[in-house]
Amino acid sequence: MQDLAKAKYEELQSKFFKKGIKVAISSGICYGLYSAFLTLGMSRGVWADWFGPNSAALSAFVLTYVLGALGSAVNDTMGGILCLVESAAQGKLGDVARCVKTKPGIVMMLCGIIGGPISATAYVIGLQMAGPMVIPVTALCSAIGALLGYFIFKQELNLRMIIGIIICFIASAIIGGTSFNAIDSKVAFGCLIGFVSAFGWGIEGCVAGFGTSMIDNKIGVTIRQCTSGLVNMIVLIPILCVIAGNIGLAPQLLKEAYTTPAIVFFIVSGLFCELSYSLWYKGNAMCGAALGMTCNGAYSFWGPFFCWILMGVICKESGWMLSPVQWLAAVIMFVGIFLIAMNPLDLFKRKEN
Repeated sequence: MQDLAKAKYEELQSKFFKKGIKVAISSGICYGLYSAFLTLGMSRGVWADWFGPNSAALSAFVLTYVLGALGSAVNDTMGGILCLVESAAQGKLGDVARCVKTKPGIVMMLCGIIGGPISATAYVIGLQMAGPMVIPVTALCSAIGALLGYFIFKQELNLRMIIGIIICFIASAIIGGTSFNAIDSKVAFGCLIGFVSAFGWGIEGCVAGFGTSMIDNKIGVTIRQCTSGLVNMIVLIPILCVIAGNIGLAPQLLKEAYTTPAIVFFIVSGLFCELSYSLWYKGNAMCGAALGMTCNGAYSFWGPFFCWILMGVICKESGWMLSPVQWLAAVIMFVGIFLIAMNPLDLFKRKEN
């Protein structure tokens, strides 16, 4: 009887683990869609004027850093609003308010600050400076999260999993590195900023998986998105405008960003961003930070892929085509994810049985 119960328990654990892998992979797909619609939004409406005809009226600092923070703020605010609407529809607004005061709620607020004003802003700035090339750089967050998960939460990180992670990183480098011969100082600096994003997301992914294991996943994401959007708007953007020498620029830019017709693209990007983080946190909690973040790290392919579909194929803009080498790298990445998820020898053992 004990053996039967143990076998049943192990079967349930295996199903739960495999479901966690699917959830984590889905988060990477949603993150790719978020990146594509965010890129589209920041090239339309008033954004097209800021980066185009009216760019001379704004300093290089404002164009790069303030508008980068602004794009991140608008996206996360839209995601936060959608989270609140969903929570209200499910009757969870009271739970959100109560959880904010708890330790897990504070953890999620911290994740919102690290992952939003710091990492997401660095990500948007990197996208502006280096284009899709910065996406694989930020995928290094899975390595940082895996190491933190190992040292802080004692999650498994054996040799096979480490090899799988290395394979994923090599694939990420191939995806973004086919144009390395065209790197200039701006692109190189954009990639360097991408490392800032990777480090912040590595911390967030590790800690958030712990936080959302104690509270409802949707409530955790709602706290995270609202914190990120508000801190971006109220704290980060005004500080950057002070550094730029014009504090009055902050309310002006915010007003124009929220009233431009391009806001519809930010609503869509905010939706996919909210879905991505929700699935990311849930996947990390179900299968561990190392595996969860590596599966999510497949956005290093999904990001350029959906940017190509949306910007290149649909909007007919040049410069978004994926090369055959990048497609091959995507296959290599999935091999790496499979290697982290399970021991290939187990397939042969099951056949023998």
